[in-house]
Amino acid sequence: MITMTHKLFSNRWLMAVVLLVLPLVLQSFGNAWVRIADMSLLYVLLALGLNIVVGYAGLLDLGYVAFFAVGAYMFALLASPHLIEVFPWVAAMFPDGLHLSFWLVLPTAAGIAGLFGVLLGAPTLKLRGDYLAIVTLGFGEIIRVFLNNLDNPVNITNGPRGLGQIDAVSIFGYSLSKRLDLGFIELPSVTLYYYLFLTLVVVSVVICHRLEYSRIGRAWMAIREDEIAAKAMGLNTRNLKLMAFGMGASFGGVSGAMFASFQSFVSPESFSLMESVMIVAMVVLGGLGHLPGVILGAVLLAALPEVLRFVAGPIQEITDGRLDAAIMRQLLIALAMVTIMLWKPRGLWPTPEHGKNLNPQGGAR
Repeated sequence: MITMTHKLFSNRWLMAVVLLVLPLVLQSFGNAWVRIADMSLLYVLLALGLNIVVGYAGLLDLGYVAFFAVGAYMFALLASPHLIEVFPWVAAMFPDGLHLSFWLVLPTAAGIAGLFGVLLGAPTLKLRGDYLAIVTLGFGEIIRVFLNNLDNPVNITNGPRGLGQIDAVSIFGYSLSKRLDLGFIELPSVTLYYYLFLTLVVVSVVICHRLEYSRIGRAWMAIREDEIAAKAMGLNTRNLKLMAFGMGASFGGVSGAMFASFQSFVSPESFSLMESVMIVAMVVLGGLGHLPGVILGAVLLAALPEVLRFVAGPIQEITDGRLDAAIMRQLLIALAMVTIMLWKPRGLWPTPEHGKNLNPQGGAR
């Protein structure tokens, strides 16, 4: 027992060292590779949030990207000159512009996205399966269409042109858009963002782990397995479902706010239906309800399109340019997903099987 515990702690420390050193190694090959790692961490945040809704509570949500968009536009509106340029009264109140503190942005993004999650969950409480998927899909498209058209008669989102000049995150007065010189090494902006995103992912993993083994988490899993039986046992399935939608959406809001700061630009094109499908695929391919599997699925699917650039390019050259590299990448991603699902129907790293404490005759050991 002591040996197993020692190995477990050793593995965790080794993983921590690898994650801390990873951007320092990647930046030696160029900042583009660090950006891929940054975006992978953002997708891990999104996948962890969707896992609460789909993996724990069993509620199929195909409009999860809407909460990502809500968080991104919330930060963009409060950290760009757009509101000051459009509304004179805002300029009069904040002549130097709206520059919210990072410690205020996070709870605000989580709260607003969580509110939208509850608003989505309220009318879908009696829906299940395919019907729930259709409604959530429609909700995601409604948010995208609103963002695309809320530039008239009052210009709130700037329509398809998007919002730019978004402030970078500042922590204790230091902007992450600046290069940090430690004397023995220089950390570019993308590396600083990596450590910020890594911290948020670690905190999110701890929260999800505690939720999974809490009374609320076990209640969600009871609803996932059999909602009628859960209701018969006295569980308030209505409130538990709303809590799952709200809690999962809050992760999407935080990820969206960090995405807006990292990119310094947001537009409706970044929040299409395909993004929702990819986030669902990350959770399913990794392993529904299993945190290590969800993280693995998110990292693989977030990094795979960029890695496949090096495969699609030579194939395009072989065919004398008759095959578009972007289309080839999508084809290779689809083939990889199909192969994984045929090889591992429950995901790459599924949750351990239940009931293994029973002997073959059905009695307890």
